Amino acid sequence: MRSLFLLCLLFLCTIFTIVPQLSAALVFPRAFFIDCGSSQETILGDLRWIPDDGFIKVGNKTTIQTPSLLPGLSSLRFFPDTSAIKYCYTLPVVRGARYLVRTTYFYGNFDGRGDPPVFNQIVEGTLWSVVNTTADYSQGLSTFYEIILAATGKTLSVCLARNQHTASSPFISALELVLLEQSLYNSTDFSKFALTTVSRHSFGHNGNMISFPDDPFDRYWQPFMDNHPAVTSKSNVSVLDFWNKPPAQVFWTALGTEHPYETLQLQWPTVALPSSSYYIALYFQDNREPAPDHWRVFDISVNVKTFYPNLNVSTSGVVVYANHWPLSALTQIALTPAPGSKVGPLINAGEVFQIRELGGRTITRDVTAMHALARSLSNLPSDWNGDPCLPKGNSWTGVSCSEGKLVRVISLSLTNFGISGSLSPAIANLTALTTIWLGGNNLAGPIPDLISLKMLDSLHLEDNQFSGSIPSSLADLDSLRELFLQNNNLSGPVPDNLLRRPGLNLRLTPGNHFEGMG
Repeated sequence: MRSLFLLCLLFLCTIFTIVPQLSAALVFPRAFFIDCGSSQETILGDLRWIPDDGFIKVGNKTTIQTPSLLPGLSSLRFFPDTSAIKYCYTLPVVRGARYLVRTTYFYGNFDGRGDPPVFNQIVEGTLWSVVNTTADYSQGLSTFYEIILAATGKTLSVCLARNQHTASSPFISALELVLLEQSLYNSTDFSKFALTTVSRHSFGHNGNMISFPDDPFDRYWQPFMDNHPAVTSKSNVSVLDFWNKPPAQVFWTALGTEHPYETLQLQWPTVALPSSSYYIALYFQDNREPAPDHWRVFDISVNVKTFYPNLNVSTSGVVVYANHWPLSALTQIALTPAPGSKVGPLINAGEVFQIRELGGRTITRDVTAMHALARSLSNLPSDWNGDPCLPKGNSWTGVSCSEGKLVRVISLSLTNFGISGSLSPAIANLTALTTIWLGGNNLAGPIPDLISLKMLDSLHLEDNQFSGSIPSSLADLDSLRELFLQNNNLSGPVPDNLLRRPGLNLRLTPGNHFEGMG
């Protein structure tokens, strides 16, 4: 979780300096900047913030009445429906590409309760974090969260969900999606992990936050000052030599020491961290005029453990990183000068991410089939969006799924839900289904061929408006023990092998028009 003063969040510090030639590119697949709850586009500088209607189908819009509030925080979307499991935005992405996702929250007492709700946020099938803006809001701050991950499909879902602490409606103020170059953080295995931002700072910098366009990926580099002297650089750095592509501005300032023999002790991040594995990247540059004999050498330790020994820092700059570094509680970084060093250590910038192991994955075939099924139906539960199964406890209403890393849809149970539409043939791709209970709805059209559902045990389609004949392939499902089709508009002959099937609980009447049956 990251917080910022309202005058320095999202717009004022970053947007008014955006260059025009990039604004046209900030649409798919480059980026989306979504002003949640807004009813119109907003041009801030040269960047277009768009309403969220095209990305979500549920929730209510409202505006915040706080005077002089920046546009991106003056509206929000909230979700009062307590029956929904989750509320999902769906964004088009490039399969396999790497993205930064940022969510922003400003409560603004929109519901008159005076107490911000606490809830979960989910990306794809992974529980991203708990959203708790209470402390920030009490100080007049908004809150943002960031995660970096790879897209596994052609869409990416960002969802909010209630948890045991949610006392009112979850909400969201802004949602951003930025495509990253593949070199960024490329030592991370994004097929298994995501990176959630803990801290990203420019040391020795006390001006506005560094962001887009100085950082082409719109990362937020917040200023960081402490009791160490700030120094400025006399030489430029080519950031093209850094695979994380930090903005050149973070090398313009640094924190150093009063004397060359001193160790620079830095408590950073400033907050206590939960015990976990972290990605740490530290950026350095010798701030003097370039010269052949200019060098700085020092050891780096993190919580007394050697992080990088004998680092030689030149005016060209250098980055050191750790992929899975254990941290807990407060963090102490120490830069110890080499013996006989004539200049002390310094540090320009740093990033810390918590390593977030991705949750299990609903197999793509099932996800595709469930979304096709959803498109063929109307009046579905409002949470039928995003991943149908994950995270555990947040599957779609009426959907049950298997356990394990590769998750399958095993049951559909939506009896008497008032659903209408037709049953997509894509349901036959859900080959792990054991139960389909869709009785008591307003479904029409033919019953699709379900021959591929070899594990299907119970099929309830009674009390609908299905028409046409019974697929003869139903008799070939050896696992089928229960078939209820009464009270539809079915006609034609009943397959003999269904009628003769031993052990099958078969209900075909009343309400149909089968040949030879009253």
